[in-house]
Amino acid sequence: MKKIVVFGGGTGLSLLLSGLKLFPVDVTTVIAVSDNGSSTGVLKKELDIPAVGDVGKVLISMANVDEDFTKLLRYRFSKDGSLHNHPVRNIMLAALIDLKGSLTEATRYMCSLLNVKGTVLPLTEEKVELVGENAQHEQEFFGQVEVSHNIRHIARLNYDHNVHVSQEVVSHILDCDLIVFSPGSLYTSILPHLIADEVVDALSRTDAPIMYVCNLVTQPDETDHYNVSDHLKVLNQYLGTRRVDIVLANNGEIAPEVVDVYLTKENKTVVDLDMEEVLSLGAHVIADDMVCIDGTSVRHDALKTAFFIFSYLMGK
Repeated sequence: MKKIVVFGGGTGLSLLLSGLKLFPVDVTTVIAVSDNGSSTGVLKKELDIPAVGDVGKVLISMANVDEDFTKLLRYRFSKDGSLHNHPVRNIMLAALIDLKGSLTEATRYMCSLLNVKGTVLPLTEEKVELVGENAQHEQEFFGQVEVSHNIRHIARLNYDHNVHVSQEVVSHILDCDLIVFSPGSLYTSILPHLIADEVVDALSRTDAPIMYVCNLVTQPDETDHYNVSDHLKVLNQYLGTRRVDIVLANNGEIAPEVVDVYLTKENKTVVDLDMEEVLSLGAHVIADDMVCIDGTSVRHDALKTAFFIFSYLMGK
């Protein structure tokens, strides 16, 4: 069975995995743990643990259990009090870190409980914070939330200390047939993997091609007015000796009324596929209509996107 390692975080990663789990591939998911917003940020600060939010989302997307159980894990306390805004999955993972001794083992136990096909690994066991630095090395932006709102002032991302990546993550990178960077927040969900030296070193030592599943729309403050090639240039900047080999990009039309909603309500624009510029970067392009409209929300068609990844893997 072919092996894929997927890097990412947030909703984009979860959606991609919900499609990939339907195909006969061995998927290892590596998840960034530097989030410091919402429930995740509160638990991270109060309990001195890595961010658990994206791990929980991924586990639900890959779960093979009854719907009531996944609804329970998604449930978020709404009443005022100490549990306000905490989803059950975050509370469970925080408790399991205490019981099992690490986020990796907590995640492993949840995978067993949820009958997850594949392997889910946090990038690191450490409590880490993203730090953005301006070009003059005079100003720092601390934490994922602050970084996300100040990308235009940031020349380089780092962590607040040297991060150790487990040998298990490194081994999966060296043993896989394809590396995939998922859609999601470019600077705060994807790049956190590429500021870990051990990941970049492992990527330099594997022959597995690197694929990027490009975002459908931009993210305010992070990727305003970015097209596909802009995303690739940022990734290549952090990849060391490697480059993105394949990009999976949307070339389907999105209804004007949906585009208008995104622009007016969320200040997001469609990511254009600038084919010539992408090809000049040495990337092979797989382009198709990847869009699924859920009400007024634009999402990747999970099944179709996973099919293209599987088809590439089988044909390489």
